[in-house]
Amino acid sequence: MTINQKFFKKSKSLNVDKFFDIVMYDKKIGYYSKKNPFNFDGDYVTAPNISPLFSEIVAIWIILTWEKLDKPNKINIVELGPGNGKMTKMLCRTFQNFPDFENKYNMLLYEKSDFLKKIQKKEVSKFKVKWINSLKEISKYPVIFVGNEFVDAIPIKQFIKKKGIFYEKYFVLKKDKIEEKYKKTNYATIKLLKKFKSIKNNRFIEFPLMAFKELEKITDLIFKQKGAILLIDYGYIKSNNENTLQSVRKHKFNDLLKNLGDSDVTSLVNFKLIKEYIKKKKIKVGKIITQSQFLKKNGIMERAEIISKKMNFSEKSDLYYRIKRLTGQQQMGELFKVIEAIKKV
Repeated sequence: MTINQKFFKKSKSLNVDKFFDIVMYDKKIGYYSKKNPFNFDGDYVTAPNISPLFSEIVAIWIILTWEKLDKPNKINIVELGPGNGKMTKMLCRTFQNFPDFENKYNMLLYEKSDFLKKIQKKEVSKFKVKWINSLKEISKYPVIFVGNEFVDAIPIKQFIKKKGIFYEKYFVLKKDKIEEKYKKTNYATIKLLKKFKSIKNNRFIEFPLMAFKELEKITDLIFKQKGAILLIDYGYIKSNNENTLQSVRKHKFNDLLKNLGDSDVTSLVNFKLIKEYIKKKKIKVGKIITQSQFLKKNGIMERAEIISKKMNFSEKSDLYYRIKRLTGQQQMGELFKVIEAIKKV
């Protein structure tokens, strides 16, 4: 059996989100079941691997949010898709500097990949951390969710609209070759798509149904228990009707349908659509800002100035080079967007 046949074992025709869910998350052949993609010797680098200051600033945001929630005596901190555990480790380390907060939080990691869980366990072995497989496992205290590059890793649906008729994109296996095919969309899906103003005029639609299913559980918990969510991701605010699915292997773009299971597949996040969804859940959503604005607003430059005083020239140069990667206009600073939402009462 070829690798393509393995992905189409259950069906010879799969819509985009189901296909990439198998490619990325199948427990035997999926990308995240067998590979550590993070860091410079992997396929891509995330912000917590560029500089620990990124995670430190996220920790500061969590503590400030805890204060906005009137400093509950117990609070759940949930990291969504914690990657290689670098951010979790730095969050816990930073919390040690805030004695008022340190004994108040439960650190929970929401991770789908058993392979990545093993990597995370090595990274955070010194800290009190619990892994959860379901959001139902979260205790009934207020809860703060944090997701860095969480939404972009959840497969999306794709549609085209021609003369008012919606067609959904599928991948079909024919003689071991994967081809694209469009099929008319069912009424229930059309009705759902029409609920969102931010995609109303799009000819090409990327719809994060799987991500919305996760966000539904998350926002329900925030609404019932009080809490907040912070999402940081590679994405856009205004849609330009483009296919944003992309594949990366060893830090280079890869043909989307090649090296399946051995390359990372993501899509850009439509932040306007995510904001619209969260607002429908009656949770206060802030303005969508860039990663640069978020990091600077929460004190990354001031923190860098303090720690650089004890550094030599080369260490200082390295520190600011990494900060530039996180905040630079042509780099992650502008390409990544941030959304915050909170429910206090």
